[in-house]
Amino acid sequence: MNEYVIETTQLTKSYGSVAALEHVNLHVKKGSIYGLIGDNGAGKSTMFKLLAGHALPTSGELQLLGSHEGKDLNRARKHMGFMIEQPGFFPNMTVEKTLEYYRIQKGVPDRKKAEEMLYLTRIDHKRKSKCKTLSLGQKQRLGLAIAMIGEPAVLILDEPINGLDPSGIIEFRNLLHRLNEEKNVTLLLSSHILTELEQLATTYGFLDNGRLIEEIPAKDLMEKCSDCIEIKVSDAAKYAALLEKSFPEESYTVLPDSAIRITKPKKELEIYGRLASENAISIIGMGRLQSSLEDYYMNLKSANGGKTA
Repeated sequence: MNEYVIETTQLTKSYGSVAALEHVNLHVKKGSIYGLIGDNGAGKSTMFKLLAGHALPTSGELQLLGSHEGKDLNRARKHMGFMIEQPGFFPNMTVEKTLEYYRIQKGVPDRKKAEEMLYLTRIDHKRKSKCKTLSLGQKQRLGLAIAMIGEPAVLILDEPINGLDPSGIIEFRNLLHRLNEEKNVTLLLSSHILTELEQLATTYGFLDNGRLIEEIPAKDLMEKCSDCIEIKVSDAAKYAALLEKSFPEESYTVLPDSAIRITKPKKELEIYGRLASENAISIIGMGRLQSSLEDYYMNLKSANGGKTA
């Protein structure tokens, strides 16, 4: 049995002469939380639209829940929930009527499902409110409620925490964890808040200019984001020369403001401090740091220079 609930092979989408996606090979394992990361215009929304069937690929193959042909793909999508870009609602329709409308549209026979989703996403207190009166965060919750009707096996969420306040973000994160752990829902989501993705994702995919430059399990990324030492000195150029001469096996970067960052250091912190002090270089500051997901993404983009890994 295929371990991937979503898999693309050389998936490409072009608009005229502009390629929004180029030869993307995406792999989303069953039961995972896949965080798709990329700048605006990187191709995330285009990818989600292709998965949802809102657009057709120019070339390449798309496989959803084991299906890869037109009618089979559409049947597979009935077992998936989507919240792509800003959720759209009928402005003068109430929240509960909106959910009932989508329940019928999706062919879900159990009338209680709409009610359950109201409480699951904590939008029940707004059930009689018209959609046009909802805040951005409330619209996000309603969008998730609609996506969850029918208890899909896969949820695809584009910027799901957009507009939520800090407590709302925590609640939303906990909800997604519960869906994943208790109901075994596979999640594919994007977010500009990378610190939030760090607390959710089990796998990451990095898009840049329409190309998937890397896929990596969270545990492997944590190993790559091993600690580093940053030392700020009075003479960075002199210290860098000493570092290269004394410890040629070390990898380092000269940063602005006379700082040196040593990645994956092989010595104890004190040894790097002693190298400065013994050579009449003043230490302004020194500490051990952990690379963040944001750092990793920016370094990956820079290293690839727009080319796929």
